[in-house]
Amino acid sequence: MPEPGSKKYDVRRARLRKELEQSGISGQEADAQANERLQEEEGLRSRGPRTERGRGPKGERPGND
Repeated sequence: MPEPGSKKYDVRRARLRKELEQSGISGQEADAQANERLQEEEGLRSRGPRTERGRGPKGERPGND
């Protein structure tokens, strides 16, 4: 699942929003519902650091004595 803010996430949200608007829901409400549905569907969670650098200075990491 794409993360919020990524291009793929924005494309999926835009498509869902368009479907909701065509079903008669107003623009702002459709945007909010689309965003909420995507987050519920995929159970979005932060992936956390992707690299060693993202974990912070080596001496300050938990478990390093």
